[in-house]
Amino acid sequence: MKMITAIIKPFKLDDVRESLSDVGVEGLTVTEVKGFGRQKGHTELYRGAEYVVDFLPKVKLEVAVADERAETVIEAISKAANTGKIGDGKIFVTTLEQVIRIRTGETGNAAV
Repeated sequence: MKMITAIIKPFKLDDVRESLSDVGVEGLTVTEVKGFGRQKGHTELYRGAEYVVDFLPKVKLEVAVADERAETVIEAISKAANTGKIGDGKIFVTTLEQVIRIRTGETGNAAV
């Protein structure tokens, strides 16, 4: 099994959620986060004063899927989150050793 973690722009969340639903993803965890990549934030003007915004708002998505579905999910996220501009985000894929559904005790793919 794979854990797919994606960091995306907040306004793309609905598009990504819809895209994942279209490919059959049934569970998703979403967290509001802040961070920066190569863009290293930016400066803004507020009431005549300039200030630096170091950490930009992002959304972190986490999806656990079976190995054979990982590429489909990655493609769905990539297409839906892409704006073609800097700061679109990243997708990280890690291997899950074990998954357990607390309510029923199911393990492995059945627990996802």
